[in-house]
This record gives sequence, structure tokens and C-alpha cells, in this order.
Amino acid sequence: MDFDFTAESPKLMMLLYGVVAFAAVVGLLLLVLDVLPSRKDRWVALGLLFPAGALLTVGLIVPAVRTLILSFMNADSTKFVGFDNFVWMFTDKTSGMLPDFSSDPVSYGVLLSTVMWVLLVPSVSTAIGLVYAVLVDRARLESFAKSLIFMPMAISFVGAGIIWKFIYAYRQEGEDQIGLLNQVVVALGGTPQQWLLDGPWNTLFLIAVLVWIQAGFAMVILSAAIKAIPADIVEAARIDGVTPWQMFWRVTIPSIRPALVVVMVTISIGTLKVFDIVRTMTGGQFGTSVVANEMYNYSFRFDEKGKGAALAVLLFVLVAPIVIYQIRVMRRRRLEGSR
Repeated sequence: MDFDFTAESPKLMMLLYGVVAFAAVVGLLLLVLDVLPSRKDRWVALGLLFPAGALLTVGLIVPAVRTLILSFMNADSTKFVGFDNFVWMFTDKTSGMLPDFSSDPVSYGVLLSTVMWVLLVPSVSTAIGLVYAVLVDRARLESFAKSLIFMPMAISFVGAGIIWKFIYAYRQEGEDQIGLLNQVVVALGGTPQQWLLDGPWNTLFLIAVLVWIQAGFAMVILSAAIKAIPADIVEAARIDGVTPWQMFWRVTIPSIRPALVVVMVTISIGTLKVFDIVRTMTGGQFGTSVVANEMYNYSFRFDEKGKGAALAVLLFVLVAPIVIYQIRVMRRRRLEGSR
């Protein structure tokens, strides 16, 4: 790959200026903190927190406030329209948010499709991760077996989408199939299928990609929780003569319930924001779109900034209760641990 340093020199100089400015600010900050005469610890703490607070304000709080304001404006952000963008979202069939079976009997709308993702991905990923963690616990080659299911976590969502797009690839009947799934179907005497075009099953095939990625995360967390179960509890249960099935439901599950909640909540938050997989594999077509993909479409493709911002606010509203629930669970666990 050719790289023209002459053409890219302005960008490289801007990068160099940014690095020098960052080093200068940090150096000046440390110098000032070092010469402060009194109450040094408090000033050091405030000084070290200032860069993170400034970046958080510029990169998160200001854009969030601006997005909220834009959600009440028209397409080009020149006129206040009140709640029109939110009303459009839930009343106008052209928004695609709600199902319109009169025009497409196999499309369930963006909201129901997103709900399907949020219900299936956390539950299936956690179940697969839990089963795998229990089966390989203290087994031979445990580390190698765990690394196999954890490996997809090292792949980006875009990379995973490209990989699975090849698995679902379709060629007409009679041609050589390059897709793994259709190759299996043809080998068994069946007819090749267009897995990503035919709804509503195509959404399930996209969901399988995220389950494949998140099962490794669930397995790692739950495996650590299983290993943390006190040995005397397990030994007492065995002395009482419990079967492996009873051990799983009466000892393992109650002991790792906090870890199960953390895994479910974390995967649920990530699933609500899913965008890359849908964008890479179908572009949101054929009834597979989700809220984040529609937000991208209206903000950057259709030049409807007000509607795009309203969808971003909707996404925030959907994620907020899950985040609040997780914070409350963590605070309760901290209080229980301090007693």
C-alpha cells in the first residue's frame, strides 16, 4: 500500500502538534501540583481528575446536550418543532419503527426487531456461556477449551459480520456454494437458501453472530464465579448426596446469581447499541434494521438531523433503566460486602 507523506503532511503535523500540546499541558500540570505548598493531596487529586473531567465534558456531556436539543428541531436544525420528531417515530408508518403488515407481512418494525435482539442475545449468550463454564470446569485442557469460545471476543463486530456473511453466502441452485451453511444444506440434499434476505428468520441469523461473540465473555465471568464458590459448600452438598443436576440448580446457580445479573445487564446494554453487525451484513434492509442503524440513516444518509437525534434520545432512554439497575445492584453488593 502506497503512502504519500507529502500529501498527508498537514495531518501528520496536526497530530504532532496535538501530541506536543498534550505533553506540555500534562507537564505544566504536574509542575504546578509539585510546587503547591499546602493541602497538596487534595490539589493533586483535583489536578489529575481535571483532564479526564474536561475530556468527559467535551466528548460526552456537550454532545449529549446538543443531541437532546437537536431532537426538538427540524431537519436542518433551523426551527423548533417540539415533540414532532418523537410523534413521527411512533405514528408515521414511513418511519419503520412499528410493524406495517399491510405492506410487508414478514417485517416486525425496528422497535420489535430491537426488542428481539435484547431478549435473545443476553439470554442465549449467558446460557451458552454458563453451560460451557460448568462443563469445562476443572476438566483436562480447560484453558485451551475456554480460549476457543473466548476467541471471537478478540474480533471486531465488523470483522465478525464479514466472517458470518461468508458463512451465509448464497449461490443459485446448481452452482458451487461458497457459503458454509448452504454447502451443508446442498450436501444433505436440500436447496440453497438466501439466509439474509428472507424475513423474519434473517434477524435470527444476525442475532447468532452477536451470540457467538458474547458467549465467550459470559463464559469467562461465570467460570470465575463458579471457581469462587467455597469448597466447603460443595463438599457439604456432596456429602448430602446431591446429584449433579441438583448441585447445578441448588448450589451453583444461587452462588453465582450476582455474576449472572452482571453478565445479563452488560450484554443487554451492548445489544441495544448493536450497529456494526447489521450495517455490515444487510445494511438494515429486508426488515433487519435496529434503532442504532436508523439513527445513522436519518442523521448521515437522509440528512434528517432532528429525526436522527430523536432516535439517539430514544436509544438513551432504552439504555438508561438498565444502567441504573446495574448501578443499584453494584451499590447493594458493596453495602453487603462492607457489613
